[in-house]
Amino acid sequence: MLEEVERWLGTRSWSVTDRPLHGILAAKRASGQSVSVVLPALNEEETVGDIVAAIRHDLVQQVPLVDEVVVVDSGSTDRTSQVAAAAGARVVHRDTILPRIPAVPGKGEVLWRSLLVTTGDIVCFIDADLREFSSDFVSGIVGPLLTDPDIDLVKAMYDRPLGTESTALASRRTAGQGGRVTELMARPLLNLHWPQLAGFVQPLGGEYAARRSLLERLPFPVGYGVELGMLVDALHLVGLDALAQVDVGVRKHRHQDGQALGRMAAAIYRTAQLRLARGHLVRPSLTQFERGANGFEPRTYSVDTEERPPMAEIAEYAARKVA
Repeated sequence: MLEEVERWLGTRSWSVTDRPLHGILAAKRASGQSVSVVLPALNEEETVGDIVAAIRHDLVQQVPLVDEVVVVDSGSTDRTSQVAAAAGARVVHRDTILPRIPAVPGKGEVLWRSLLVTTGDIVCFIDADLREFSSDFVSGIVGPLLTDPDIDLVKAMYDRPLGTESTALASRRTAGQGGRVTELMARPLLNLHWPQLAGFVQPLGGEYAARRSLLERLPFPVGYGVELGMLVDALHLVGLDALAQVDVGVRKHRHQDGQALGRMAAAIYRTAQLRLARGHLVRPSLTQFERGANGFEPRTYSVDTEERPPMAEIAEYAARKVA
C-alpha cells in the first residue's frame, strides 16, 4: 500500500461514533448548509418505506439534520412510489426529470437526474433495498461534510454479510462475503490503476454523500459503473484528501445472482477502461450461458457504457441556479 494511502487511512477514515449527532447538527446550523437525501428506487416496496420512515423520524422530526428526502422511482411496477410517499418522501418519477433527454435504464441515470430535483448543498445517496436500516448511515456520512470544509465526498464502509444466517459463527463467516464484485473486480482495478483509492473499504457501496459543488462537475455513468466512475473522477478533480470514509456497521440488502453480478462487473470494467484509455474501441457486450431445452444457450447483454455529462453543463440546471 502506498505511504500516502496509509496516512489517509489514519486521517480520513472514521467511525460513526466519532461525530456525535449534536455536534453535527451544531455544525449544520453554523454553516447554514442544507442536506438532501436521495433514494434511487426500482421495485423496492418491501424496504423503501422503512428507510424513509427511519430517516424522517430520526433526522427530520427528532433532529433537523435532513432538509428533504426524495425517492426517484425509475419505473417501478410495484407499489414503490405509494409506499415511499406514505412514509413521507417526496416521490419523483425519473422520466419527468429533464424530459428533453430521453431516460435510459440504470442507477447512474437516476442519480444524475436527482440533482435537478433536489436543493441540498450536500446530497446523500442511499440504496432503497437496505434491510434493518439505521439512520446512522445518513448522519455518519453527512457528518464529515458538515464539520470539515476540506472534505468533498464521503463513502460509507461496513460489513456486508452474505445470506441470512443468524448465528454468531455464520455472521463471522459471511461478514465480508457480500461484496463479491468489489473483491473480484473493483478492488483489483483500483489497486492496479488508481492505487491512491486502495484504502476504500467499500468503493462500490451505494451509500455516500458529497457536496453539490462536486457532483455537478462529475460525469455520471448511467449504469452500474457510477460508483467507481465517481470515485475515480473525484480523485482527479479534488484529490485524495478531499475524500473520506465512515464505518457505519453492517449493511444488509438483497443479493443478486451470479449472472447479474457478471453484468455488473462488465459494466464496471468498461467504466474503468474508458477512464484509462478513452477512444479505444472494444466490444461493449457480455455473453453468458443458461441451460435450456437444447443444452447451454448463449445470452448476450449490452454493457451500459453511456455516460451523462456534468450537470453543470446542462442548460436547465444552470437556469435553475440563476433563478
